[in-house]
Amino acid sequence: MHISDGILTDQWCIIWYAVAIAFAAVGVWQIKKRAADNLSYMPMLALMGSAVFIISVWHIPVPVTGSCSHPIGTPMSSIIVGPFATVILTMISLFFQAFLAHGGITTIGANTISMGIVGGFSGYLVYTGSRRANAPIWLAAGLAGFIGDVLCYVTTALELALSLNPTAVMSHWTLYAMGYIPTQLPLAIVEFIFTAAIVNYITTVRPDLLSKIKSTKGGVSNGR
Repeated sequence: MHISDGILTDQWCIIWYAVAIAFAAVGVWQIKKRAADNLSYMPMLALMGSAVFIISVWHIPVPVTGSCSHPIGTPMSSIIVGPFATVILTMISLFFQAFLAHGGITTIGANTISMGIVGGFSGYLVYTGSRRANAPIWLAAGLAGFIGDVLCYVTTALELALSLNPTAVMSHWTLYAMGYIPTQLPLAIVEFIFTAAIVNYITTVRPDLLSKIKSTKGGVSNGR
C-alpha cells in the first residue's frame, strides 16, 4: 500500500498532505487532552504505535505501480486508542518506514489518507456500528480489521489512478484495485483474525486497561 516517492504528481502529494495534516491537527489536540485526563493513555498509545509500525512494515511487492501489500493495523489501533490518535501514529510509522525503503517522504500524506484515515476510521465505524447491533466483540473487531484493510487498498488504488491516469480514472482505479486482490485478500483475512483476537483478548482479560482509556471522543468500549 505504501506508495513510493516519485509516483504521485507534486499537486496530489500536496493535496494529500493538506488533508492528512488537518486530521493530524485534531489528533494532536485529542492526544493532549486525553493524556492530561488519564496517565494510562500515553503508554497504550505508544504500544499501539509500535504495533502499527511492526504490522505494516512487512510488505509483499505487487504488480501495481510503486506499491505493495501488507496488513495495516490501524483498525485495531482506532478501536483501542481512537481514530484521530491513530492518524498521528500512522504518520510517525510512515516517516520511519520511509528510511527502510518502504514508502516515501513525499507520499506520507497519501499513505496516511489510505492507511490511517480511511483504514482507521472505517474500521472504527464498522466496530462501533457492529457493537450497537449487538455483534460479539470478536466479530465486530474482526469485521473492522477486514473492511478497514480492504478500503485502505481501494483508496490507494484511487490515489494512483487520480495522479497517473487523470483522463481515465475509473478504469484505472478498477485495474489497480484488482492488482492488489491476489495478495491483499488473504492479508485482509489475516487482519480479521488478529484484530478479532487482540481486541477480544483485551476486553476479556484486561478490561481495566480499556476502562482507563475509554473516552467519548474515541477509543474502544469494553461493553459486552
